[in-house]
Amino acid sequence: MHVLQISWEYPPHIVGGLGRHVADLAPALTEHDVIVTVLTPQLRGGDTFERHENLTICRVTVPQFDTDDFPTFVSHTGRHLEQAAHALFPGGRPDLIHVHDWLTAEAGIALKHHWRIPLIATIHATERGRGRGALNGHRAQQINDLEWRLTYEAWRVIVCSHFMAHQIREYFTTPADKIDVISNGVHLPPPPFATPAEWVAFRRRFAADTEALVIFVGRLVYEKGVHILLEAWPQVVAEMPARLVIAGTGSALDELKARAATLGTTVEFLGFISDEDRNRLYAVGDIAVFPSLYEPFGIVALEAFAAGCPVIVSNTGGLAEVVQHELNGLVVPAGDVGALAHALLNSLRSPAESRLRAARGAALARAYYTWSRIAGEVKAVYDRVWTEWKAGSWGKEIMRRA
Repeated sequence: MHVLQISWEYPPHIVGGLGRHVADLAPALTEHDVIVTVLTPQLRGGDTFERHENLTICRVTVPQFDTDDFPTFVSHTGRHLEQAAHALFPGGRPDLIHVHDWLTAEAGIALKHHWRIPLIATIHATERGRGRGALNGHRAQQINDLEWRLTYEAWRVIVCSHFMAHQIREYFTTPADKIDVISNGVHLPPPPFATPAEWVAFRRRFAADTEALVIFVGRLVYEKGVHILLEAWPQVVAEMPARLVIAGTGSALDELKARAATLGTTVEFLGFISDEDRNRLYAVGDIAVFPSLYEPFGIVALEAFAAGCPVIVSNTGGLAEVVQHELNGLVVPAGDVGALAHALLNSLRSPAESRLRAARGAALARAYYTWSRIAGEVKAVYDRVWTEWKAGSWGKEIMRRA
């Protein structure tokens, strides 16, 4: 089976969880006898072609970026992706198309109708969800309309959590029996430090030995709730010496820095960090905190689990499906500053209990959230769609002429 995956993000261009998901899923699928071609815009370097065993990455040159009209840029890029797909399969076609989110929906839909083969869609997040139920402006409405069209055109829709399945049903009236819930996964990192001395030296870059170290890693946008963390932070440092390290970039960076400046020197912004430094931070941190207001899945919690770091999350979206309160982490109401401060202090004052929860989280990541299992579930969706398509009549006239 040959599947064309179309994704707006793929390394080295990664903005959020979508890019990591595709980068991990594609090679895992090849272990389940799937030939995968990933088609992606060349937005941040990378070779035009990468060829591995049963995996090809094609990065497509895109038009000039207009920051004032992103949906139009996406649409123009989609035409380039569509043309590149035809060049990849001259005189032929893949067996299935798998599109990730609205950004590549138009290309996937056009190719579906040209080749007359099934389209599968993974919806990683929704525009209405990011707006906490609202569509704020014309651009948001455009994106929402494309999301609806993608779910309508897709043979099956994959989402990463039951929370997202509910949103897809509510926002787009997608039938429940058309949706497959398949979680994200995580790779267990190798030990980040060769010696205890390296661990100590790295930690001292951010906090003194007598200070607690709290970590946030993620995109700095409103829905990630970092402003809630900053509002809670004065209650923490009033009770104990502690440092807060915030890693990531995003549209809210300047606003968050301005708020943090009023809190003194106990908050540090690192900007973008590598996966290796992220794992090192989790290894030296006392807590990783993710106070999201909207989170379709929460792969950041899995990454902290995999590194053995205690976690505190808000009870929103997929986070609440991954983290179980007082079993493998602490869960607080989304947007509740007081509850977040209380959970931070509780965890920092009870390090043995926090580490026990972290150990349970690591065991869960190791046993269940593996890319091999996830790829197997996606392959089962492919097999189901392929079988259903072969049993029907749509698209067969093309096959007979081919």
